[in-house]
Amino acid sequence: MTQAAPTATHPTIIKVGGSAGIDYDAVCADIAALWKAGQRLVLVHGGSGETNRVAEALGHPPRFVTSPSGYTSRFTDRETLEIFEMVYCGKMNKGIVERLQRLGVNAVGLSGLDGRIFEGRHKDSVRIVENGKTKVLRGDHTGTVERVNTALIDLLLGAGYLPVLTPPASSYDGVAINVDGDRAAAALAVAMHADALLLLSNVPGLLRNYPDESSLITHIPAADVEQYLEFAQDRMKKKVLGAAEAVAGGVKRVIFGDARAGQPVSAALGGAGTVVS
Repeated sequence: MTQAAPTATHPTIIKVGGSAGIDYDAVCADIAALWKAGQRLVLVHGGSGETNRVAEALGHPPRFVTSPSGYTSRFTDRETLEIFEMVYCGKMNKGIVERLQRLGVNAVGLSGLDGRIFEGRHKDSVRIVENGKTKVLRGDHTGTVERVNTALIDLLLGAGYLPVLTPPASSYDGVAINVDGDRAAAALAVAMHADALLLLSNVPGLLRNYPDESSLITHIPAADVEQYLEFAQDRMKKKVLGAAEAVAGGVKRVIFGDARAGQPVSAALGGAGTVVS
């Protein structure tokens, strides 16, 4: 097994989503090549598409709700949280770790709950808009990453391991909470003084006229990120919000890249996609 000795001072944080069309083999092959070349990397992943499929099969289909500010998210009751953990921490995480191990990278898979890597406040209730009316749903297990404890990540990187992270996070009381993976990756990038944050998904970047891929926005000035929320559809809204939080926290570059084929990490690092800088 190849144990890398990365040379860069600050890592690059890669977040790969969980939607249909993402080529995890291509992502992992590219990461492996970069890792062996001495790049210092941390991978964060999602798993929303597979979670939806498993939840349907188990007779507990996902429920998506819209906040008064217009963001769509998964309502996470306890049963949904347990399905979420089964898919994210089990099938998705270990599938990615296995790919990297086969490619000679000694990857270690962890959730944000492990070592309280991702930590935040548990929100038991959530305000939603349904049929034009604002309601409060209780029994929610969600939160936002407010603190990143990097000691365990530093330990792994220093010993030549590649960390592969996924939600959930830990509440301050030690309860598992569902958190947005893009914003968690942004918080991690800030905490680790990352050189770059890559947010890879199943589109080439932020599109001015979704889903027209020829309308790709190639560059966004860091100071203007939130002004581009108007072009973001569905999950892309959280990515734009995460990018804004990352650059505000000192991350020099955030790239929205395409994880469907080729060398997605190298391409994004080379400027393909939407670059926020």
